[in-house]
Amino acid sequence: MQAAVLHEVGAPLSLREVALDAPGPGEVLVRTAAVGVCHSDLHFVEGLYPHPLPTVLGHESAGAIEAVGPGVRDLASGDHVITCLSAFCGHCEYCLSGRPALCASPDMARRADQPSRLTMDGAPVAQFMNLSSFAEQLLVHEHAVVKIPPDVPLDRAALIGCGVTTGLGAVFRTAAVEPGTTVAVFGCGGIGLNCIQGAAIAGAARIIAVDRLAVKLSMASDFGATDVVDASSIDPVAAVMELSGGGVHYAFEAIGLAVTVQQAFAVLRRGGTATVIGMVPFGMKVELPGFEFLREKRIQGSTMGSNRFRIDMPRYLELYRQGRLKLDELVSARRPLAEVNEALADLKRGEVARTVLVF
Repeated sequence: MQAAVLHEVGAPLSLREVALDAPGPGEVLVRTAAVGVCHSDLHFVEGLYPHPLPTVLGHESAGAIEAVGPGVRDLASGDHVITCLSAFCGHCEYCLSGRPALCASPDMARRADQPSRLTMDGAPVAQFMNLSSFAEQLLVHEHAVVKIPPDVPLDRAALIGCGVTTGLGAVFRTAAVEPGTTVAVFGCGGIGLNCIQGAAIAGAARIIAVDRLAVKLSMASDFGATDVVDASSIDPVAAVMELSGGGVHYAFEAIGLAVTVQQAFAVLRRGGTATVIGMVPFGMKVELPGFEFLREKRIQGSTMGSNRFRIDMPRYLELYRQGRLKLDELVSARRPLAEVNEALADLKRGEVARTVLVF
């Protein structure tokens, strides 16, 4: 199969022939239909997070099952599925306590004494996030996919695999935004836009979007923001404090920078909660004023929207069917796999909400 391979940090991905092993126990083979290009992929290209190389990146995907391995009961050839990087084992402390997004069980990957799922010229290729979606096929654990109805467009369904679930889940599950409250979202890319529409669905009375690009602020308004702040021309903290009348109940950081994490915390009112969704670069530290904790201000992280993806993703699809969740509008461009480097470049320039690679 064709796959986009990262050989070294900072280098372009190259299209190569990569071989897949046959599905083993508990595994499924998926024919990729579409995959979103996420900023998380760019972080690994740029070396902001470590990962074994060579690897095939990509994790926001949807497709159809071609074959299943021994022991797979609930999935069959022909089923349409969405993938999710927060695959769950089902038996660890986190899974059993209702927090499967935190599962770190090694069960989702093959053991070192087993054949690699991916190989190139006979040598193993590291699988990215238990998925490696920038490829024509995926060989994954059955707990990394969820079955969806066959009439849902797969290029829209793919977005639910990461960006939608991360943004909506941060609002619904991690922060549990209440109706009538005020919300600020720092960063209006794919994740931030889903935070914004999640806050709108949750019934937030005021949703303040913060970004430095006019095109993204315009999209934020389309996705439900009641106010926008251009951080390139004014102090975003002062602007949010004024618009909210002294601070917001909830703030979301959807960029992954220390300065915007600090800004998200700074705009909270007493008792407010800041949720960090963006991938702050590995090793970067964030400093906060300790006195503010006496005002019961809170800061917390969110992994993939604290999801229970086999429950959440079908619900999000139903919201899409009802016209209450925007998926079509998230797709800024569609490209073939051969243009993956151009898609990453567009992402770095901040020109798109999501580029979807279609197969």
